[in-house]
Amino acid sequence: MELHITLHGRKELADQLYRQLRDGIDSGRLAAGTQLPPTRLLAEQLGVSRKTVAEAYSRLTYDNLLSGQVGRGTFVTPQPPAPAASAPDTPLAGADTLARWRARGIPMGRPTLAQPSRYDFVGGASSKAHFPFDTWRQCSQHALRQCQRTDTRYSNAQGLHELREAIARHIAFARGVRCTAADVQVCNGAQQALDLIARVLIEPGCSVAMEDPGYPPAKYLFEALGARVRHVPVDREGIRVDLIEDGVRLIYVTPSHQFPLGMPMSLERRHALLARAAALGALIIEDDYDSEFRYAARPTDALQSLDRNGLVAYVGTFSKTVLPELRLGYAILPPALQEPVCIAKRLSDWHTSTLSQWTLARFIDEGHLVRHVRRSHALYAARRERILQRLEADLGQWFEAIPTSAGYHLSALAKGELDVEEVIAQAREKEVGLYSLRPFHTEAAPKPGLLLGFGAIELLDIDPALDRLRETLHALS
Repeated sequence: MELHITLHGRKELADQLYRQLRDGIDSGRLAAGTQLPPTRLLAEQLGVSRKTVAEAYSRLTYDNLLSGQVGRGTFVTPQPPAPAASAPDTPLAGADTLARWRARGIPMGRPTLAQPSRYDFVGGASSKAHFPFDTWRQCSQHALRQCQRTDTRYSNAQGLHELREAIARHIAFARGVRCTAADVQVCNGAQQALDLIARVLIEPGCSVAMEDPGYPPAKYLFEALGARVRHVPVDREGIRVDLIEDGVRLIYVTPSHQFPLGMPMSLERRHALLARAAALGALIIEDDYDSEFRYAARPTDALQSLDRNGLVAYVGTFSKTVLPELRLGYAILPPALQEPVCIAKRLSDWHTSTLSQWTLARFIDEGHLVRHVRRSHALYAARRERILQRLEADLGQWFEAIPTSAGYHLSALAKGELDVEEVIAQAREKEVGLYSLRPFHTEAAPKPGLLLGFGAIELLDIDPALDRLRETLHALS
């Protein structure tokens, strides 16, 4: 790779080269430790004499910007950090729009702590210690061989056919979803699936209904696209269908494991929601983010499997069952959305990484995903059971668990006048990471309580962590 230098004319070439190299070093474009080309090679690339390059290098060495190492070459010398560049004086025409984006912040970002919590009940995180990395590496090797055999053109925006087949078989087996490979859209995580569906349906000023409390990234996404988000309260059976307003174009729900409270939507409420959507002509997004981990004897059907009118887009992710860094998710789309969403995907990022798709397809087809889910289920079930036992025993005077049958987080509502935010702050002093339900409420009165994730905390750490919570609660009482 050639060093980018632009020389003009045939005069003062050594000065031009010196100034450009110095500017590159001062600006950080040529970082400390960067090796510069040998004088002969750079002279040939620039079409100048070797003496010209040597003179520029010599001046930079004299200024302590370059240093020569015998037998190795010429390198950029480490420099003191440059002062931060000041903001440009010319205001941007879109400054107000940028300010609104900055005001949103990063939804559901973990707090920045000087010291990470020793015991962390963060939600949405799984335990990497139990993931079969060796098996994944073998699948990755297969994926590399597949990529080597194919041409270098871009892949299908809808997703690799082999992966879509594997996804269709997997969710039909695990969740009873009715689909074929033609209905599957592969995405970069569930969040992109939400974005693509919303992008082809939402216009500025249209109405979108979603649960309150609910999933903040979905809310901010819909608002960013110009929608008016209607926050619909939930009860023990799920979203209050009778409070969904007329004129709603899109309804976003988490029926199998309501986020963040955790209760499943009842069968009667599911049928009512489908009927209301049919009356409105509204599409339902069913976010089934972690319901492959189920603890009830009789699992509930996916909302999509009850749909007979093509009104449900089912969204799933492998961030919970495989690895969050993988950023692979999918949507099972009704026929009306399949072509528009595929076009939006192509305009957005052309297609999801083919190498990752081949790897995941192999991982599913060889049965590794099912085995990993089963092993993880046993781990999560034991952790969940231990937390519930403690909430019913020595922590019962302060908290009451909300019944839940899926996922790897549960919520516990505070009893009495307990100051949950103070409990969280004091627990962090004892190295216990706890999370409040308050940020997930918008218009509904906040339910004081905790969201307790058990995907990333080991079973043997639960009792010591909850012992420290109990000590904190006694101290505050």
